Amino acid sequence: MARAVTQQRKIINTAAAWGIGLLIFFPILWTILTSFKTEAQAIADPPIFLAFDWTLENYAVVMERSNYMRFLWNSVIIAGGSTLLGILVAVPAAWSMAFVPSKRTKDILLWMLSTKMLPAVGVLYPIYLIFIKLGILDTRTGLVIVLMLMNLPIIVWMLYTYFREIPGEILEAARMDGATLKEEILYVLTPMAVPGIASTLLLNFILAWNEAFWTLNLTAVNAAPLTAFIASYSSPEGLFFAKLSAASTMAIAPILILGWFSQKQLVSGLTFGAVK
Repeated sequence: MARAVTQQRKIINTAAAWGIGLLIFFPILWTILTSFKTEAQAIADPPIFLAFDWTLENYAVVMERSNYMRFLWNSVIIAGGSTLLGILVAVPAAWSMAFVPSKRTKDILLWMLSTKMLPAVGVLYPIYLIFIKLGILDTRTGLVIVLMLMNLPIIVWMLYTYFREIPGEILEAARMDGATLKEEILYVLTPMAVPGIASTLLLNFILAWNEAFWTLNLTAVNAAPLTAFIASYSSPEGLFFAKLSAASTMAIAPILILGWFSQKQLVSGLTFGAVK
């Protein structure tokens, strides 16, 4: 009897997981399918799911109209640069909070997390003026800095949680063997926290890749990433849904492929400590 109940729960949980997964994935699937439709089929009522004339015309128009590789390269540099810079800043911060905590450590962590609750538009104007003064408006350097700062609380929180899972006695043993602070972090702590650091890198790379508010407001031409590439297909004359879907598919394809091949590492890192 107990085995039957357990089996039934397993079936229900599996079905629920598949249902939620398909529900989340459906908008992406619909976008991909729409990218292969004509504009008339894209706005047909009732909607056409599979019975349409498949065409690559939208992709040809997008490639002819826009320099896709320039937008892609900007996205890679901005997302990768902000993630790596964030890790360089967050690892020492998370180490100090995890292994040398003070009475105010938890307060600092909560304060850092509370900054994510601030509406981004509330600080857009001062940041915009600062960027103009520094001459980094519409530059990849400016976006790397602002996205690193926006995601830094999440990076610190995740690394702090991972580091708390590592026994402090191991680091103490390394100090007794004569390890310096730099050696302790680089050669003892970092190798042990590789799953957590890797998942943090992946998650924040995805967040930076998908960021639209800052990239649309702090760039125009030179540093425009793929989010601006998508937005360019919304015009005063109206939305061209098929071409917009083709541009969206081209923008999300690299990150979907990355997520697919790194899903085991991401799940392993998350279960290492972030959601345990």
